Amino acid sequence: MSYYRFYFLVFVFLNLFCPELVAQTGSVSNEIVKDLTKEACDFLDDTNYEKSLEKSGIALQHAFNIKNDTLISRNYNIIAINFHELGELDKADFFYHKALSYAKRSNIVSLRMMITSNLGNLCFFERKLYRDGIAYYKESLKFGDNSKYAEEVAITNLNIVWSYFKIGNFKEGLPYLKYINKNQNDLKGKSNDIALNFLNGMYWSNENKNDKADKYFSKAISYGESIDEKTDLLYAYLEYSKFLNKIGKFEDAYKNMLSYNTIRDEMTNKEKLKRASIAGFNLELDEYKRQIDKIENEKDSQYQSLKKSRIIVILFVLISFILVFLIITLIKNIKFKKKHNLELLRAKEIAEEASMLKTQFISTISHELRTPLYGVVGITNMLLEEHKELSRSQHLSSLKFSARYLLSLVNDILQINKIEENKVVLENLTFNISDEITMIKNSLSFLSQKNNNTISVSIDPEIPEYLIGDKLRLAQILMNLVSNALKFTKDGEVEIIVKLNKIEGKMYYLDFLIKDNGVGIAIVDQGKIFEKFVQVGRKDEDYQGTGLGLSIVKRLLGLFGSTISLKSNIGEGTSFSFVIPFEHDPQKTKKIIDEIEVDLTSSDVYKILIVEDNLINQLVTKKIIEKNNYICKVVDDGFGALEILDKEDFDLILMDINMPLMNGFETTKRIRLKGIKTPIVALTAFDKDEITDEAISSGMSDIIIKPFEPVKLFKIISYLIHEAKSETSIKN
Repeated sequence: MSYYRFYFLVFVFLNLFCPELVAQTGSVSNEIVKDLTKEACDFLDDTNYEKSLEKSGIALQHAFNIKNDTLISRNYNIIAINFHELGELDKADFFYHKALSYAKRSNIVSLRMMITSNLGNLCFFERKLYRDGIAYYKESLKFGDNSKYAEEVAITNLNIVWSYFKIGNFKEGLPYLKYINKNQNDLKGKSNDIALNFLNGMYWSNENKNDKADKYFSKAISYGESIDEKTDLLYAYLEYSKFLNKIGKFEDAYKNMLSYNTIRDEMTNKEKLKRASIAGFNLELDEYKRQIDKIENEKDSQYQSLKKSRIIVILFVLISFILVFLIITLIKNIKFKKKHNLELLRAKEIAEEASMLKTQFISTISHELRTPLYGVVGITNMLLEEHKELSRSQHLSSLKFSARYLLSLVNDILQINKIEENKVVLENLTFNISDEITMIKNSLSFLSQKNNNTISVSIDPEIPEYLIGDKLRLAQILMNLVSNALKFTKDGEVEIIVKLNKIEGKMYYLDFLIKDNGVGIAIVDQGKIFEKFVQVGRKDEDYQGTGLGLSIVKRLLGLFGSTISLKSNIGEGTSFSFVIPFEHDPQKTKKIIDEIEVDLTSSDVYKILIVEDNLINQLVTKKIIEKNNYICKVVDDGFGALEILDKEDFDLILMDINMPLMNGFETTKRIRLKGIKTPIVALTAFDKDEITDEAISSGMSDIIIKPFEPVKLFKIISYLIHEAKSETSIKN
């Protein structure tokens, strides 16, 4: 604002030494000022900022002379709009507030509404102060009722819709859009019709109703091409181009963007802006002249009783004091901001450090829990297989259940942490939706029998046999929802319904519905159940669970670009629904299947080396390997592995990672330095994503996480040994 003070001093000089330059203009009638004001508005509509500022400046001077607050306010508003359009935001803000102060004096409600709405435009669209902008719009609506000021109310509602839609908040903007659609006759102007139509287009585009969206955008542009005012047409072309690009009509999108650029160039003609800036400069000088004249008039009576020199001295001292005070305040503010910025930087570093510590803590705890769990689960299975008489032992069953429950808790915590750290990436695997759901149904049969429930499955026959997508994440979503339904249902039915929603190119959108007739969820609790660690008791019963299942479901669906819907009433059951797109491409499916096929028909006996420091895990892993009739040897650490490999050959090595003396990565590197090409599989309790890069760089062939399914381990062993032998035979 330093240029304001400069202009002020310039006019002090002119008033003291050149009084002939500031003579008052003669008084004119209200009608003449109104005509000048209208001319200024017309020039503004034609984007002739130079003429608009010139006319509004003359009208403003006359309005001051006849002391008409309404006309003063209107012309200040016109000047502010000119500067707003020219990008002079500080000047626009200054004149808007001047206009608002005189509008309050005149008590013209429609004028106050318009100026407040303009301030909203300035804050929201130009300064990106979104909350301030919307607050101004809503403040504008408070000045008048809907019937008396219908046009002003409709235009302000239009601005609110535009504001919410610009930041992508279609839900908040929808009620205001419905209002102006219902009362669109109150807008009274094709320019507003353009905005209303392309806002409707934006809404239906967001709802993926492309036909409706295209209709409204086309209507907006047809209106815009029939009038001279091009501002709203400019935005219509821009939003229509975005929509066409979104639906894949790239050529049409490019044409609309060309139209947008053409209009924008016309509206920002450099010569116009240059001439308008000169007129604006003169207008600012006139404004400060009026301020000085006002001060001089108010002080006339004081000058009559005091000597002129004394007043000048007092004013000089006062101004000097104010300047010193402002300089001191400025210095303090600068120091405070520097200190505050340092505190913010430190707080950011602390937050990042805390996030890293959290990740490391979860990783360490998961590893320390998985290692003993591997032993507990493995030994329990061995006891059940070797001693069939113990299969009905409640103690052994409880032990196995508790171990698997604790493992599920660890996996849930790891899963939610990985999603929050943006470390989950969806994979493309081929699968049959019917097979996947049947597997889920079978795996949950024990839980369904426990509460005497049935699981029914209905799959739309129009869904292709093979789809491509992340079947593991889909299975996790369905497992969580179906197991949740079974827990809260007794003597009832849980339905899994999959329908084909729509087809877009190769993408098939599947509509999933998980429905039960259990106890239901109270309306007051429905907003809480997707939060972490929240367990809502639907009855006075103690249900087990981590409180993470539905939170994981919501976040996994977010990765698919989908959301989940909930319908439930107490005593009537609950239904969850969501839509996920999957690709259907027979050629791509065949390629994926060919790549993952593994020959498991070989009856060869393989020799396996286990490198593991934990005695219990040695026992479990060796028992699993020997059960498949493989020859197995065990060493306690990396040095033992290097020693035995100098003497014997093995078909495959199972390598623990976290070992004393020398870890699995270093051991693998030394084995590779010896020229040994034997496949090495990392058998570890660490999360796979945490060690993949280091495992590959050290020379490992694959990774399997403890506890594991034996079938999965043997598939990996067979595949790697077969691949290694094929490479050897090709070289020979």
